[in-house]
Amino acid sequence: ALPRRWFDPHQAPYRCRDWEKGGRVYNKLHIRRWKDRLPDMSRLMPDMVRKDLGSAPAVLVQETCVAECVHCWLIVLSVGMLFLWKSVWSWLLWLVYNLLGNVSFILIQRYNRPRLLRLAEKETKKNL
Repeated sequence: ALPRRWFDPHQAPYRCRDWEKGGRVYNKLHIRRWKDRLPDMSRLMPDMVRKDLGSAPAVLVQETCVAECVHCWLIVLSVGMLFLWKSVWSWLLWLVYNLLGNVSFILIQRYNRPRLLRLAEKETKKNL
């Protein structure tokens, strides 16, 4: 539902940082092992872009930006839970929800984006 022109993978905050080393820094978290075990909303909702290489790599790159944005906003909006339930358990629930439900997905987007950008560049060169 968000305008895709807002999501440029070459601009902040989506641009790949030098410290990410083209996504290799995330190998220390073994993302390759567990990323496919997490749910993919595109498999459940037919109007979303499918997250497979049948889609154009440039479209997938942009979708990684959209997904990162959505999960960042979900973290921000979930802070409201802490005002509803003012207990240690609410903080613990909030932390688990955001680590498993949002941060893990943001890490996957940051891991995949440089690889998809390289693939999109190769496809562009091939089509010229």
